[in-house]
Amino acid sequence: MRKILPLALAFLVISFVAGAAEPIRIGVSAPITGNYAEFGENFRFAAEMAARLINSQGGLLGRPVEMVVMDSKGDPKEAALIAQKLVEDPTVVAQVGDFTSTCCMAAAPIYERAGMVQISPTASHPGFAPSGKYMFGIIGTQAAEGPFNVEFTGKEYLGVKSVGVVYINNDWGQVTMQEFTKACERFNLPVTGIEVFMEAERDYGAILTKLRQTNPDSIFIVAHYNEAAAICRQIRRMGWDIKKFAPSSIFSVNMIKLGAESVEGIATNTIFALEDPNPKVQTFITEFRNVAKRDPNMHAACAYDSTNMVFDAIKRANSTDRTAIRDALAATTDFDGVTGSLTFTDAGDINRKYMIMIVENGQWVVKKDYTR
Repeated sequence: MRKILPLALAFLVISFVAGAAEPIRIGVSAPITGNYAEFGENFRFAAEMAARLINSQGGLLGRPVEMVVMDSKGDPKEAALIAQKLVEDPTVVAQVGDFTSTCCMAAAPIYERAGMVQISPTASHPGFAPSGKYMFGIIGTQAAEGPFNVEFTGKEYLGVKSVGVVYINNDWGQVTMQEFTKACERFNLPVTGIEVFMEAERDYGAILTKLRQTNPDSIFIVAHYNEAAAICRQIRRMGWDIKKFAPSSIFSVNMIKLGAESVEGIATNTIFALEDPNPKVQTFITEFRNVAKRDPNMHAACAYDSTNMVFDAIKRANSTDRTAIRDALAATTDFDGVTGSLTFTDAGDINRKYMIMIVENGQWVVKKDYTR
């Protein structure tokens, strides 16, 4: 008993110290409410799933991980305010988010000045990651997605001969339209017209009528799921029989719920699919369904990978120093994520390959896989 008692006491002391260790805190900026709430909720679910898993394995550097989730509402001003709060908190060592390129780019100078990592799961603006030493993006950029949408989704899969473009008037919308139309010129796909709409708009009848008069055989919709669904509904009400495709921003179950029959056949691209047989991917999907009570989309998968890449960088840095985390993250190669093997370019983004998916019988279905 004399030998056992000190060992038992020592175990209790170690357990108490481990339990009392200060958490490693990582910020999450996402649109938990507002127009893009589904995406923001997916960010939160995915990030907190990753944190629970790492904590079940003993945490990081002997400390638990805590995700500090803040609601940007999809508003760049809110994203900048969140950035200021996070960088001023010395217990926060890195940040995951935001969802839109516009929010990310509004907050980027604040994170850069403070020397804190901002890793966005979904910002695809080609200028985001190169805008600072501490900026990282994992979804790929419109500089790659635009040409893919023209050459493979549009010309090869849909067989389009001409295209009209509608786009949302923000940083992401403008660059997505520009990269797409630049690729149209490269691949000899005539653009019959380009129309712009504001984020607050709900009636797209006027711009769609103008675009219809240019007589394209397809329309490329540069928007997120809610605007895209509304645009598709108005196209259907107009009786306009036209092929539809869009960037990966429309990949959402709510796109189908909101658009119903009007979104049947719309095509997009993705780097993540529910049909992926990879056991790691299927484990993530099962756990996400248990937690969120819905299927994950590409953006949820990217949020999960982004969070785990920060954890991995902290492990390799063996430090919670913000600069050490940044340096370890920049050196990431062949990270085994649920969206593939991830290696950062010198600019801080990822070179991606894509799959084509469409809405078929009310479900997202992968039709062609170019990632293999």
